[in-house]
Amino acid sequence: MKPVPRRFSRIRLLLSVVLLGVLAGALAFGLRDQKAPTQVIAIADETAGEFDTVSIPERYPIALGSVGSARVAGAPPLQYPFLCESARSGLGQPRVDNRHGHGVAVYAERADGERTDRLLGFSRDCGIATRVDYYYKPTGAAHFLPWTPAASDVEVIAHGARSVPFIVRVERGTLNRFLYAIAVLADPGEDPAAPDGRYWNRRLVYLFGGGVGIGRRQGRLSLSKVLDRNLEILAQGYALATSTGNHTSNHYNIGLAGDTALRVKRQFAARYGAPLHTIGLGGSGGGLQQYLFAQNLPGLIDGAIAQYAYPDMVTQTIHVLDCELLEYYFDVSAADPSYWRDHGRRREVGGLNALDGAANRYAALYPPNFLLQGRWPRLPTGASECVQGWRGLTPLVLNPRFTPLARHYADEVVAAVHWTYWDDLVSIYGRDASGHARRTWDNVGVQYGLQALRSGAISAAAFLDLNARIGGWKPAAQMAPERLWRLFDGALPVWLSMWGEHNMERGAGRGPAPRSRGDTEAIAAAYRSGQVFMGYLDIPVIDVRHDLEAQLNMHHLSAAFVTRLRIERALGDSARQRIWVAEAGFDPTLEALRVMDEWVGAVRAQPRRGVAGNRPASADDACFDTRGHILTRGEGVWDGDWNGAAPGACTRAMRSFGTSRSAAGGPLAGDLFQCRLQSVDAAIEAGVYHPVDMRPHAARLREIFPQGVCDYHRGDAGRPADAVPARWRRSGDE
Repeated sequence: MKPVPRRFSRIRLLLSVVLLGVLAGALAFGLRDQKAPTQVIAIADETAGEFDTVSIPERYPIALGSVGSARVAGAPPLQYPFLCESARSGLGQPRVDNRHGHGVAVYAERADGERTDRLLGFSRDCGIATRVDYYYKPTGAAHFLPWTPAASDVEVIAHGARSVPFIVRVERGTLNRFLYAIAVLADPGEDPAAPDGRYWNRRLVYLFGGGVGIGRRQGRLSLSKVLDRNLEILAQGYALATSTGNHTSNHYNIGLAGDTALRVKRQFAARYGAPLHTIGLGGSGGGLQQYLFAQNLPGLIDGAIAQYAYPDMVTQTIHVLDCELLEYYFDVSAADPSYWRDHGRRREVGGLNALDGAANRYAALYPPNFLLQGRWPRLPTGASECVQGWRGLTPLVLNPRFTPLARHYADEVVAAVHWTYWDDLVSIYGRDASGHARRTWDNVGVQYGLQALRSGAISAAAFLDLNARIGGWKPAAQMAPERLWRLFDGALPVWLSMWGEHNMERGAGRGPAPRSRGDTEAIAAAYRSGQVFMGYLDIPVIDVRHDLEAQLNMHHLSAAFVTRLRIERALGDSARQRIWVAEAGFDPTLEALRVMDEWVGAVRAQPRRGVAGNRPASADDACFDTRGHILTRGEGVWDGDWNGAAPGACTRAMRSFGTSRSAAGGPLAGDLFQCRLQSVDAAIEAGVYHPVDMRPHAARLREIFPQGVCDYHRGDAGRPADAVPARWRRSGDE
């Protein structure tokens, strides 16, 4: 990659920044209060008065033209406000379920489908009528189109010994208020209400989607993502099912996601019959759902193809919420910021990859942000995964006064709701004395850059300055709104608090900046509720990903090893999880589906042999080149520093990195929320800083860490005794 160009003199750069700031401010002032046509008018209080919503009995299949149930006996309370997005999904306005101003306004439509100004009522539960449509793939095209009998360019595909038109029955509706879709190769001459499934191969692939969302929305259902991205799978006769409730871009409530998937499967089975087996498929958040469902919900999926997966969401925040604290320190608050222009040093401290000279997607925002800090504007000298992959996540999941969905809600709703990951799951995490959800994030005692100090990558002076100044995040009740505008419906971001520094804990004078203490009740709740992947699974998993480290992509390779470490700790081996990594240019997903189908089929045929005993020879750990050739495969190919073994062939070909917490001396497994503490003197005596002699700096260390420093050998102080899921407990387990 080429370095960022530096053509402007400082004076010209300063003038340009000032002009840009004036223009951006004017535009932001003019556009910031605009709302999208669809708004949530008010917060629905389900205890205040009666609504004319009819609760649909939990019977499957849901008939065409009927609305799937929103309220189910025994299910958690429904969350309000809740943004309906069926219209944005091409499925029309939701059904009216009240006339009290709660939810999204629903208007009368003309015969051509255009809305009028006549208000019919409101929808707070976002139900739509179950419908069936047929789509076909035109010959030589990559996209499906609506099918009509007049279509003359339908592609013909092989189906066993015969040829059939590539036409798909697509059923859509709502379950658990989320939009679902079921797609199966079909004969359009069938009865849409009672499909015969003649071309179905009796296997179901459940699609799980990624992204980061914090609830309160139905989500958009993209038909092209269901059909176009999976046309080879459909052509082989697999059925597809999915729901916006299984897209983490909408929420990270794993219990709600699992319940939604179970209901969609029931709808599918009632329509077509029970599948021989169900294979999960999906990336990023779609991958971590599969790991958690394997642990928490036996029988939902029989095999998993987890693409770009993390083990779970909540432990991912442990190191990701360090990112902006570190970046602000490197860029602004360090005693000598020039020391940190070396991105190699940043990598040693931050753990995630960082590269000198790499293009920085936020380069244009650095000069105005430096000006706001009272510093001379300059451009970045490189980039890191923290910046390229994770910038923006901190306010999204942590700041109760920020939501990118604000334009869809009425102002009073935006002001009344706490918009964080933890508040979205407040029924799990509980509330603190301020009324905000308890948070799990903790960095008390964390010695950032400890490994870099020990290796000589940074000086003792830099180590002390870093840990004195880095601070933490303010309590939720003290956080202020982000100074962020997204102009032209998100096309142009003007970010005047790029690091979120106004919500960081800062030190006074020479005194160290305070750290953040996580709530032990919240941490215990995360374990008990199944939000943490602890390594338990009894189904086969192929962890599939590309080598994206050089691109500073958020889907880092070490996430596969983090998950494996947890599996090995829980089960004693990793026989149920295989890791496949390919160079960019080759997608091994279809081959993974073929192997997984064979593996799951063998388990079904010979259950006594178990998952490991039925593993086919093709289900080895492996790495692939850009043309799809196997570079190497077999046991040990992914060995390396992460498991204390000599580097394997794949590890030597594809470098991986750690995290800020492993760079601070913590375990790479990454599921330690709150470390137990030891005194600074005890740490020096125990050789924590070896080979560096920190005795001359002991007094300063005690100032920086008055409560002590992390002793990672003693485990997680927040993990409850009953953390292991009940179905996995053995005699003698905690």
